[in-house]
Amino acid sequence: MMDIIPNGQTLGARVEGIDLAEPLSNGDFRALLRALGRHGVLCFPDQTLETAAFAAFGRRFGDLEVNVANQFHESDFPEVMILSNQLRPDGRPVGLNDAGQGWHTDMSYSRDIALANVLHAQAVPVRNGKPVGETQFRNMHAAYDELPEGLKHTLEGRTATHDFEKFWEVMRQRPGSRRAPLTEAQKRQKPPVSQPLVRLHPLTGRKVLYANPGYTMSIDGMDPYESGTILDYLFRHQERADFLYAHHWAVGDVLMWDNIGTVHNAVADYMPSEPRYMRRVQVMATLDYPALVV
Repeated sequence: MMDIIPNGQTLGARVEGIDLAEPLSNGDFRALLRALGRHGVLCFPDQTLETAAFAAFGRRFGDLEVNVANQFHESDFPEVMILSNQLRPDGRPVGLNDAGQGWHTDMSYSRDIALANVLHAQAVPVRNGKPVGETQFRNMHAAYDELPEGLKHTLEGRTATHDFEKFWEVMRQRPGSRRAPLTEAQKRQKPPVSQPLVRLHPLTGRKVLYANPGYTMSIDGMDPYESGTILDYLFRHQERADFLYAHHWAVGDVLMWDNIGTVHNAVADYMPSEPRYMRRVQVMATLDYPALVV
């Protein structure tokens, strides 16, 4: 039977006794939704999944996004992106080698937001017998709860502009980046959007802070200096050590995390000679989740 084991930290639980290659029962599906809301990050260890089964697992939770860059995906599966630092014999990259490097929330730049990310580790860089390349998370339920009451009042009902190009350009400026500038067509596909700074989480019914350094540009309708001051405070507030959880990867891990109640960052502390290969799907928030988690 499926066993959900909390790790005792601000985020994270290990899910054992389940084979994700098999279709989820309705009971397990609802239990995992509740666990995702409660723990934010779920690790399913030792999973062996073909690409189709991996995509099917993600699709159980909502529609899967096809990345706006439309590159580095598994053959015949445009919704399954490849994240890798490996090169083909002709020198071309196997996958996106700088994905997620910097604190952000995926799809906050989109009018239709994402419920979750799911990654399946095929190759994990190891040095001196220990994995490197951890993925870090911060708890945005806790971040909102710990805000000063006056600031909560200031943020209530406010929106902020999020822009896909902001994060893309930051990544392009990094040494060795292979990212090309966004085309005008890509920019039109993902124009800046406004998102609430505080939103009700669909799985928990609690308020979360929905602002991240990667994509959030400014608070709408606010003096630029005041907007910048508040966002700077919010981003520094998120850095509290008690909001942080780091996942250390093992081959076979399937990691599913809440894209509404967390921000995340991929730590690129591995070398080109230390191979990393992950499959990834992005689950859009397209189901009636409150009805499903009752």
